[in-house]
Amino acid sequence: MNSFLEATEAIDCDHPQIRDLAYQVIHGARDVHEKARRLFDLVRDTIKYNPYSPFFLMEHYKATTTLRRGRGYCVQKSVMLIALARAAQIPARLVFADMRNYRVPEKLAGMMATNLFVFHGYVEWFLGGRWVRVTPSFEKELCREQGYPLVEFNGREDAILPSLDAEGRRFVEYVRHHGTFADVPLDLILRAWERAYGNERVEEWKKSFRE
Repeated sequence: MNSFLEATEAIDCDHPQIRDLAYQVIHGARDVHEKARRLFDLVRDTIKYNPYSPFFLMEHYKATTTLRRGRGYCVQKSVMLIALARAAQIPARLVFADMRNYRVPEKLAGMMATNLFVFHGYVEWFLGGRWVRVTPSFEKELCREQGYPLVEFNGREDAILPSLDAEGRRFVEYVRHHGTFADVPLDLILRAWERAYGNERVEEWKKSFRE
């Protein structure tokens, strides 16, 4: 369990900015469940989801980088939530899965040439004696704009992207799970992207996605 409380290269939970922010958010919370809910809401809604963020260096994933930038894609937002959780002494780790998004925006689908998101990242944290999975990817504003179902976390139960939206339309499908990690397995992610999307496309993204 200690490995899920420690700082890593990307999960810089020992940085003063992360520690101070975690303290501000959880101060006065009555229990660990309320602490977790507050941290989830903060990352979900104040860090904007942006799939066009730089992604090929570990520096791009640091919680402090995402905090400064104010945006990130699913893995970067998850890292920030994990860093805040660890700063609040809540054990937390990354979870990865390949996921199909049946409501992916046309521009993004065109860029990827598929609706399959390889190594989609989310969070698993230890609450109430068990591991609970949450996805902080899509903020309220984005959900309103795109008509996505909003993922809401009550501090106790899994809160991941649902298979159907409120009208019964297909939303996401988890097609393959890759397990849990204490830090960002960047080499593994990049190799998986190259296999799925092609080396040329990934290299073009490296050139195009800037701060």
